[in-house]
Amino acid sequence: MTTALNRKALQSLSGIQSVPSYDRSGITPGILHVGVGNFHRAHMAVYLNDLMNRGLGFDWGIVGAGMRPSDETMRQALQAQDWLTTVVELDPNGLSASVTGAMIDFLPIDPDTLLAGMVDPRIRILSMTITEGGYYIDAASGRLDIAHPDIQADANNPDSPKTLFGIILRALQSRKESGVPPFTILSCDNLPENGQVAKQTLVGLARLSNPEFADWIDANVSFPNCMVDRITPATTERERAIVEETFGVKDAAPVVCEPFRQWVIEDKFPQGRPPLEAVGCEFVKDVRAHELMKLRILNAGHASVCYAAALMGYHFVHDAMADQDICNWLQAVQTREAIPTLKPLSGVDYAAYLATVIARFSNREMGDTIPRNVADGSDRQPKFILPALRDALEMGHSVEGFALEVALWCRYCTGVMEDGSAVQIVDPMAETLVRLSNMAIDQPRAFLENEAVFGDLARNVSFADAFGKWLTLLHSQGVRAALKAYVAKQ
Repeated sequence: MTTALNRKALQSLSGIQSVPSYDRSGITPGILHVGVGNFHRAHMAVYLNDLMNRGLGFDWGIVGAGMRPSDETMRQALQAQDWLTTVVELDPNGLSASVTGAMIDFLPIDPDTLLAGMVDPRIRILSMTITEGGYYIDAASGRLDIAHPDIQADANNPDSPKTLFGIILRALQSRKESGVPPFTILSCDNLPENGQVAKQTLVGLARLSNPEFADWIDANVSFPNCMVDRITPATTERERAIVEETFGVKDAAPVVCEPFRQWVIEDKFPQGRPPLEAVGCEFVKDVRAHELMKLRILNAGHASVCYAAALMGYHFVHDAMADQDICNWLQAVQTREAIPTLKPLSGVDYAAYLATVIARFSNREMGDTIPRNVADGSDRQPKFILPALRDALEMGHSVEGFALEVALWCRYCTGVMEDGSAVQIVDPMAETLVRLSNMAIDQPRAFLENEAVFGDLARNVSFADAFGKWLTLLHSQGVRAALKAYVAKQ
């Protein structure tokens, strides 16, 4: 028997481990969140729910908002269940489910309603999960794409904005004129220095139409950076069935996620903030060192595992991690080369963090796939691998492992796996990568001549020689032999 999720049914959900223990009628709004997707509901909303279960933060209720048709679909689903969400943690030792209740409203999808919500003086934090594309950043320059039609439209007609940032400008102007302090803008997107990205877009847009107001925003609005982390797969019929069959709940929009979660936030909230440190958030002066840890251990770790795994015929990350040679390779390259590029961080044990990452990669309940992680290497390598490689070279450290990782990517880009099967290389530069990786079978350095990816690294003799050696070994003896050879090095 299943029970439809709503406020009245909460106490009868016998299969759920945790439901809100607090009186939701006493919650008042404090946070307006734009982009109520799965990640927000598995991350911020869970932290706020945990806080309220402790009897804290009742003036920090979440009001949802959005601008896209998909936001309206989510709004309708959540409205029917009184803004409640079932969150299932995919723990390999046993699934568990909780219902979160920190969201108290979701604004109709309408620009004027969104503007009115932002102007509400009770809103002291405007948070957002809008994906990288929502910030209108030009990939080549890393700056605001002022030529984008939406940005041009808002610059020319600031009173009739098309973009979220155009609406934010109007809201801040209105609050300023009314004597209401500006809200803090908190990006929760998985981007390095996400607060600075949001600030760059907002101030840049303002400068196109009102330079004086842009200066005021620059001086008076806070944009704390934060590092967010929790793997949250898309919800499909499979996940809905898990919630219904395992926990007896009929939820139109449940969320499934890994047990691990992390939120490191710069403590820059002039209008106050919820005391989230009580439920595991870390507040710091500067989040960049934590971001670098994640980039070089978690994200780079995925690359180290997945190119080797793809070549060896694995489809799921957890199956690859059960292969001792792959697991040993990850442990060795991270310990010997990636972690030594990181500066000591107070209160952080990098070896313990790596152990957590290995456990996360090994979680078979997540069903994370190798194809997802090997796509777009020309974008991921310059973000996750090559900066650490450059730092290691500058420090005078060995880059043998980094060179092997790049060689594994090159070997993968040939499009032919070790069993002779062909795979399609999913990458904006696929044609170039396939051509150069096949040239590199006889001329290894040909792959490194791709300056759009590698810059001047081809001219670094120690790296180029190590890359050539590993690539030759991969083609002659195979992936397993190369991984074993690296691990055996002292």
